Amino acid sequence: MSGLVTRIGLLGGTFDPPHIGHIRIAQEARSALGLDEVLLVVANQPWQKVGSRSITSAEHRLAMVCAATEGIEGVHASSIEIDRGGDSYTIDTLEELSARNDGAELFLIVGADAAAGLETWRRFVDLAQYADLVVVNRSGTSRDIDTSTWPDRWRDGTGVRHLEIEPLQVSSSALRRGVSTGLVPPGFMSDSVLAYVREHHLYDGDSHE
Repeated sequence: MSGLVTRIGLLGGTFDPPHIGHIRIAQEARSALGLDEVLLVVANQPWQKVGSRSITSAEHRLAMVCAATEGIEGVHASSIEIDRGGDSYTIDTLEELSARNDGAELFLIVGADAAAGLETWRRFVDLAQYADLVVVNRSGTSRDIDTSTWPDRWRDGTGVRHLEIEPLQVSSSALRRGVSTGLVPPGFMSDSVLAYVREHHLYDGDSHE
C-alpha cells in the first residue's frame, strides 16, 4: 500500500436514528468513487437543528451508528465531532481530518438539499480547500443547484462529483414516530440498532419529530 493515496469519504449527520438509507449512500459512494473508507460523522451539537426538536444524546447516537456499521466493510462510525465538543461545523472536521491524515484525499458527501444550502455553512468557501464535494441525487430528480456562490473549484465542476441512487422512502423522523407508536417499518433500521433503541427506551412516546 506504500505510496498510495488514502481516499476518505465523510457523511455527516445527526443519525437520530441511523437507517438503511445512510448505509446505502455510504456503500454506493465508496464503490463509485473508489474510497478506502466512508466515515459516518456523528454531529455533537448540530447547529442546523438548534431549537427545532429534542435531539437524542450524542453518546446514544454514536452507539447506534456503531451498531449500524458493524461488519460493513469500509464504513465506520466517527466520533470526531463529539470528541471536539460544542457545536459541530464541517469546516472544523475537515481541517482536523486533513491534519490527521496527511496527504489523504477527502470527499464530503451531502444530499442535494444540503448542497443547495451550502452558503449557510460556516466558512463554506474554505471547504473546497480540503475536500471534493459529492452530491447525492435521487435517480430521476433534477441536478439544478445554484452554484454561483460556491468556491471556484466546486463552481467549475472540477471538485464536484454527482452520485445518483435509487430513492428509499425512509427517514429518521418516520422511524422515530414508528418506535413511539410501536409500528417500525420493517427493513429500514438494522436489528442491532432497533435492539439498542428498545433497550434504552429511545423515542418512547417523546416529541421527536
